[in-house]
Amino acid sequence: MMTSLLTLIVDFLTAYPHVAYLVVFLLAVSEAIPVVGVLIPGSAVIVALSALTPSGVLVLWPLLAAATTGAIIGDGVAFWLGRRYQRQILGVWPISSYPDLVKRSEAFFARHGDWSVFLARFTPGVRALIPLLAGVLGMRAARFYVVNIASALVWAPAHVIPGMLVGATIGILGAAAKPLAILVVVVVVTGWLALWVVRHAWRRGMPLLAGGAERVRDWAAARDNPASRILAGLLDPDRRETRVLAALLIVVVGAAWLFTAILRDVVRGDPLVLIDNAIYLALQELRSPPGDAIMIAITELGDTTVVVAVTFIVFLWFAWKRAWRSASYWLAAVAGASAINTAIKVALHRARPVELHYTGWSAFSFPSGHSTVNWVLYGFFTFLVVRGIAPIWRLPIILVFASLALLIAFSRLYLGAHWFSDAAGGLAFGSAWIALLALFYLRRPAEPFRSGRLLAVGCAALVLAGGLNIYANHAKDTKRYAVERTVPTIAAEEWWTSDWRQLPARRVDLTGSTREPLTVQWAGSLHDVEDALAPLGWRIAPAWTAISALSWLTPTPDPQVLPVAPLFAGGRLPGLSMVRDGEAGSRLVLRLWEVDLRLANGQASPLWIGSVLEERFTHPFSMVTLARVQSDVDGPRMALASAATEQRLVVRSEVGADWDGQVLLVRHRNREP
Repeated sequence: MMTSLLTLIVDFLTAYPHVAYLVVFLLAVSEAIPVVGVLIPGSAVIVALSALTPSGVLVLWPLLAAATTGAIIGDGVAFWLGRRYQRQILGVWPISSYPDLVKRSEAFFARHGDWSVFLARFTPGVRALIPLLAGVLGMRAARFYVVNIASALVWAPAHVIPGMLVGATIGILGAAAKPLAILVVVVVVTGWLALWVVRHAWRRGMPLLAGGAERVRDWAAARDNPASRILAGLLDPDRRETRVLAALLIVVVGAAWLFTAILRDVVRGDPLVLIDNAIYLALQELRSPPGDAIMIAITELGDTTVVVAVTFIVFLWFAWKRAWRSASYWLAAVAGASAINTAIKVALHRARPVELHYTGWSAFSFPSGHSTVNWVLYGFFTFLVVRGIAPIWRLPIILVFASLALLIAFSRLYLGAHWFSDAAGGLAFGSAWIALLALFYLRRPAEPFRSGRLLAVGCAALVLAGGLNIYANHAKDTKRYAVERTVPTIAAEEWWTSDWRQLPARRVDLTGSTREPLTVQWAGSLHDVEDALAPLGWRIAPAWTAISALSWLTPTPDPQVLPVAPLFAGGRLPGLSMVRDGEAGSRLVLRLWEVDLRLANGQASPLWIGSVLEERFTHPFSMVTLARVQSDVDGPRMALASAATEQRLVVRSEVGADWDGQVLLVRHRNREP
């Protein structure tokens, strides 16, 4: 799936490199647009596109020119807006929605003066407002443009050259380069999105938390029972940490609700379980020897041996400092999470995606032990550390340990050791457990200890125990987590008579939602499919190119030149898409997805499932073309009738209002599938 998408993008940029240069130019401009520069990851995309230069898809000097010119013009436009509208522009939406960012940017400018224009180019957050403020605060134009141009000449190579080095490294890796590159992109983009969501949720959520805490405090004050007294004590406005306690209370409730929802879906087999299979298949396509080596090392950092060692060493440090209350909470956090996680595993007996030779309770899947225990271990450790650390270091420490725990959880998905719902459930439960313990921990003052030394002890324990574990077990774990490429095989006649029922009845997209019926099962190669359908007017769907995509923006295109939407089924893109003219203003679209099953009758043959849909076209305002999928799937299915093939209509029990339940089985006459 991911490989197909990346190939499509690379092929498009190879044919139309000017589009990439235009994108780099616009992204460089957007970096200086107020607020927009905060929301759009322009720098990351520029680095990613620069990785295509060693392969010849893009050329270095035009790329540098586009990035440099865009950076200069973007800052110049922002500076002009500041000089033209002065302070009144700071009250215009969307800038007015970010008063804290404006204050931080003004403080940055006051601290660094004219050099702030240069420094801000490399400083996230304030980067998008400093050029505007330079104009608002009256910086001389000549001085501004000297610093602006100088910073752009440094900024552009600082993004393009590292991207080139990444691209050259990928080229050295050979066949493993593409899946490894996609894996890096997936991890980076996912991490950036998670950080963005957390930052904005925290900024917008804290005022809501303050109001909610006041209402809960009023409710507790009007009652006299143990629960109300505890709440009143936790939310006492005279306490310095009231807002933190309110946030922790919300996390406990929210994370517990999320874990319960995931657990319910796992037990009932609801949509989340359908997402599990799609994500599993997508990640298995990204497997490569270098990627496996990295992910196995990460998962080994979360092994029980390392968890026990880090827990024990930190506990000994607390005991040495006679911080017995902190030591007891530390043990309760890790040991409690492990015990509850194991109890749920034993109760559910959920199987892992593949057999990995785990024994005992570890053989079960939900929730992921690595995800749960490591999230609690490093989450509660971070909580203990940041309470006594300088504010400037809190966010970096949180990001480092959160990233480590999330990478351990992701490694379990990548290696096929757990389903997505296993890891998500573990993280949800772990979050609730951390917040609950933190709530009670903060009810009374803890023993004083040096947070910096605790941080050093924890990091040393992780490096020592993790390094030894990787050294001792990496070779064995490489065999354990090796990809098994074997595809199940069944007799062709068994599929034809009864085993067709093993295949899914409807398409499941990446969100886990059930879509249109899969009304076709075809045995044979894609070349056989093309040869059989060509005499009936079916043609390969046009590829997505700049020209074909623009066809959708015309009012009267030929339906045969419009590309087909690449829908996903079980985490895969279609292996083949074909189109045929329908009635006036419509067309039929056939999509076939490969199945992890082979038919054997002398030799193995692939098996495909597919859907046939009718698309009718409308032309709003005679400007663009839109496709509407018709609900009828029975008529389009019968359009595949072919004298060159042997067919059989079978009936499923899954009949819906949009479907008569019939599936067309197709195999070629006089040829064994």
